[in-house]
Amino acid sequence: MVRVGIVGTNWITDKLLEAAKLVENFELSAVYSRTRERAEEVAEKYNVETIFTNLEEMAASSIIDAVYIATPNAFHAEQSILFLRNNKHVLCEKPLAANASEVKKMFETANEHDVLLMEAMKSTLLPNFKAIQNNLHKIGRVRKFFSSYCQYSSRYDKYKEGIILNAFNPIYANGALMDLGSYCFYPLVTLFGEPMDIKATSVMLESGVDGEGSVLLQYEDKEAVVMYSKISNSHLPSEIQGENGSMIIDKLHMAEYVEIRYNDGSVEILTVEQPYPAMYYEVKEFVELIETGKTISDINSYVNSYKTMHVMDQVREMIGLVYPNDKKVKDW
Repeated sequence: MVRVGIVGTNWITDKLLEAAKLVENFELSAVYSRTRERAEEVAEKYNVETIFTNLEEMAASSIIDAVYIATPNAFHAEQSILFLRNNKHVLCEKPLAANASEVKKMFETANEHDVLLMEAMKSTLLPNFKAIQNNLHKIGRVRKFFSSYCQYSSRYDKYKEGIILNAFNPIYANGALMDLGSYCFYPLVTLFGEPMDIKATSVMLESGVDGEGSVLLQYEDKEAVVMYSKISNSHLPSEIQGENGSMIIDKLHMAEYVEIRYNDGSVEILTVEQPYPAMYYEVKEFVELIETGKTISDINSYVNSYKTMHVMDQVREMIGLVYPNDKKVKDW
């Protein structure tokens, strides 16, 4: 069994743990929270005996082999590095860090200690994303990639009432780009690599984060258009346009339906069965990598995580989105 501890006790942790129940050889062994009351509450819910309220003690503990980190983005790097230095494998929520420099340091630390670090980007590990990769050649030379992830946030209602929750607070390295935008950029980079040029615009909120944004990414022989928002909804599918046809993906972050519409009018449905919850596949990848002794995922790899964050760093520079993490000199 791979004994896993959790750091972060929010809704995304619940989603992951529900999926993890279905993963062979995953064992939840410990829970961390800043308060004992919350740690005990979560531990009781999942029938876990060991709780921690001190991260250093948890990282040094011999009762866990790995940790899942689902705290605010601003804490990902520092907390991951703490566990990596204690020879613990780390599955860290997306985005992996607040900037590319942090991502680089995280993977350097993982390499130094010969342990696994993987970004918990569920989209690229779904069976239907593999169907996209395996059938991409059918549409011919790719000329355009379009992705939209615009989802009105319930937290924005609170924001308009004057209550700034974590989702719209730059202290936590949040905003539309880091939350929903990362779901668009990671698959793009996984499929086509890093672009040659980027142009970005956004609507900035008074709190200091972006509410929505649009990005044009130029490649040598194609371009990509990415739209994301936490202050409006969109129901547009994503699309990869080739010279022989177009691949339509209902929701790139979930990829529940995929088809090709060829130039001759014919349609090929590529959808494959995804019988498990979306987060099952990332947990399964993480556990299997540990069991086989691999320290880097072939899909959610250092290269893809770093390049994706580098793209988002460039977007932030263009729209003037700055986080405290960008200015900190951290002695890890």
